[in-house]
Amino acid sequence: MRIKAEDVEKLALMSRLELTEEEKAAYTESLNASLDYMHSLTKLVTDTVEPAVHVLPMVNVFREDRVEIGLDHKQALANAPEAEAGSFKVPRIV
Repeated sequence: MRIKAEDVEKLALMSRLELTEEEKAAYTESLNASLDYMHSLTKLVTDTVEPAVHVLPMVNVFREDRVEIGLDHKQALANAPEAEAGSFKVPRIV
C-alpha cells in the first residue's frame, strides 16, 4: 500500500496542521519509506523464534518489606512551618 499526497493532506486536515507543498511531499516520502521497511519485515523467517512477553528476563528489583523505626511525632513536626495541636497547619483553601 502506498500513501499518496491526498492521504497526507487528509491527515493534516484532521490533525489541524497547515503543511506546505514541500512538507506534504516530504511526509509522503517518509511515510512510504516507513511502510516499505515494515513490509520488508514480513519476509523474515520467525518460525524458530519463541514468543516472548519481554525481551529481557523478568527479575523482581524490589527489596523485601521490612519493619523499620520511623520518625516520632516531634521529629515529624520539627521542620513544619506551622503546627497546631500536634498536626501540620496548612492554609484553608475552599
